[in-house]
Amino acid sequence: MCTLREYESDAIRNVAVVGHGASGKTSLVDALAFVSGSSKRHGSIKDGTTLTDTTPEEIERKYSISLGCAFAEWKGAKVNLIDTPGFLDFQGDAIAGLSAADGALLIVGAATGVEAGTERMFREAVAREDPVLFVISMMDKEHADFDSAYRMIKDRLTSKVVPVEIPIGAGSGFGGVINLIAKKAYVPAKSGKAGEYEETDIPAAERERFERYHAEMVEAVAATDDQLLERFFGGEEIPGEDEMAALKEAMKREDLFPVLCCSAHLMIGVRTVLDFLVALMPNAYEMEELHAFKGAEGSKAVEIHPNDDAPFAALVFKTTAEPHVGDVTFFRTFSGTVASGQEVYNATRNGAVKLNHLAVAQGRERIEVPRLHPGDIGCVAKLHNTHTNDTISTKAHPVRLPQIAFPESLVTFAVRAASRNDEEKMQQGLHRLHDEDPTFQTHYNSETLETIVGGLGERHIEVAMARLARQFGTKAELSSPRIPYRETLTGSGDGQGRHKKQSGGRGQFGDCWVKMRPAKRGDGYAFVDSIVGGAIPRGFIPAVDRGIQEASARGIVAGYPLVDFIAECFDGSYHSVDSNEASFKMAGIQAFKSVAPKCRPVLLEPLDMVHVITPDDYLGDVMGDLSSRHGKLLGTAQADNGAGSVVNAIVPQADLHLYGTRLSSLTHGRGSFTHQFHGYEQMPREQAAKVIAAHEKSVQGEVEV
Repeated sequence: MCTLREYESDAIRNVAVVGHGASGKTSLVDALAFVSGSSKRHGSIKDGTTLTDTTPEEIERKYSISLGCAFAEWKGAKVNLIDTPGFLDFQGDAIAGLSAADGALLIVGAATGVEAGTERMFREAVAREDPVLFVISMMDKEHADFDSAYRMIKDRLTSKVVPVEIPIGAGSGFGGVINLIAKKAYVPAKSGKAGEYEETDIPAAERERFERYHAEMVEAVAATDDQLLERFFGGEEIPGEDEMAALKEAMKREDLFPVLCCSAHLMIGVRTVLDFLVALMPNAYEMEELHAFKGAEGSKAVEIHPNDDAPFAALVFKTTAEPHVGDVTFFRTFSGTVASGQEVYNATRNGAVKLNHLAVAQGRERIEVPRLHPGDIGCVAKLHNTHTNDTISTKAHPVRLPQIAFPESLVTFAVRAASRNDEEKMQQGLHRLHDEDPTFQTHYNSETLETIVGGLGERHIEVAMARLARQFGTKAELSSPRIPYRETLTGSGDGQGRHKKQSGGRGQFGDCWVKMRPAKRGDGYAFVDSIVGGAIPRGFIPAVDRGIQEASARGIVAGYPLVDFIAECFDGSYHSVDSNEASFKMAGIQAFKSVAPKCRPVLLEPLDMVHVITPDDYLGDVMGDLSSRHGKLLGTAQADNGAGSVVNAIVPQADLHLYGTRLSSLTHGRGSFTHQFHGYEQMPREQAAKVIAAHEKSVQGEVEV
């Protein structure tokens, strides 16, 4: 069995590898672990053998769906690599990966440049105040262009980007990298051993590019440090070690974002990526300086320090289920050491758990370790009742750490088991999928009698259904969710409700007169008792109220609940023997059926407040699309961090199904939106007629059946 040396906090680097889908993240993680010697084989996406894409869904689709953990031991340090999905449908795991890391390695494809996922993850990392190191990857691919990708980063993400490495050639001619700090070229070693290089002088053909990029780098680095700037203007040549020290400090302040380049496939430049990760990324002690970490113990806030002798505290950032193993829990330690077999305390769920077979993950493999120090990332199988976002600490100091803020669902579907016999199994499977992926939501809508699933996109839901079939053996069918329309009154009316039944012996008799009128929107239902002179005995009047409420729940126009109206019972009669509560409840039902149609009932539709963030280039298209969805545009504003414009609109829920897919198409994946329930408004006549016709058709179908 593979063994692993024990790493203390100052030797640990936690790095989330993020970027757009298919930009080369998983291949680079695989190459980093292999070149360092921490992994014994070099896998490929094509063959489905990479270190961190291990599920059947990932291997079949050839892209990452959930985060994977690996590590590379390099120059006395352990670099924990959190490989994250790039497509925005699975961005929940990318956000979880950033939450567990202290810095981001942001991958940009040399041929594709900055894409939607690149922008999203850069903004997320900057918002967390994490250092970001760019890598322009896949320099060996056709149409690879370092200069173009670098300009896109500078134009679309940040002007503070600075090159520290440039390529020698590109595409099939990619032959090495030039380190601007060392002023040396690194070309593949003649030995042919994977990732090894030879240090040489800069080729004459690359000298002009080197001089240009080197001057840009030196000036940018010097500008972040007053002493260096003084030396720079004095004409002094700044040593490489001083440049690296200044670069690291500037990264921590987000004053600079260095750029590297490599090819994971050819393993050219991979070793220098490792060098820069160890040299520039913060360790656990520096994480405290960056984030001023705090938690809560009981009702008071407590500081979290990455010291061995501090109380143990860790956050669960991922749970996953493995065949023949069960649940595997991944956690990031923030303070104190923890030993294998130690009993710890789940402060979130108020229960003790035991960390048997404490391990670190190298892709699918788990390597058992005796203990972990602050800042490290570990995993444990079969940890009872422990889920993503739980804090595990100690009974003496039950700390709760800040939870990961996962994005809300953007796409919803109604789901039902393909076979009625599988309904219970489907429900269990859906809840297990939510435990593994908090951005996959599921609940039962008691009004529409549907199970609803939600996710970050159609691809997200599609993959979840594939996993449901594979892991839980149940197929599910998706459909558009029913819209929870309402009905209300726009006029007033009155009438009688009379229930009389005689079948020998004691009969049934109830008689009431009711007025109905509209109430203010949102006021709900109100019942007014105006009976005088004992026309209806007091004990029977509440039954009239119950009858009206029961009938109103079934509606009068299209079978939806009637809301926001006042019912007033003002007269009636009774029989001293045959009257009872049941009779007057039936009278109330009959009164509703008699009066409600006279009061000009109409349909109400639910509306959502929608906030769309879009690059300005697509603003007109986005606003036009919202208008075509019967949206009421409320105006625009400038988005934070220069991300474009925010469009605010009120849109009917019926017109928002799969809106995320349309928005992605309109904005080439760069737009995003949030929405929340706004209220109900009267539905336009044409749309209401379609809903009413559909209801009548369904009722007719039920009658025929």
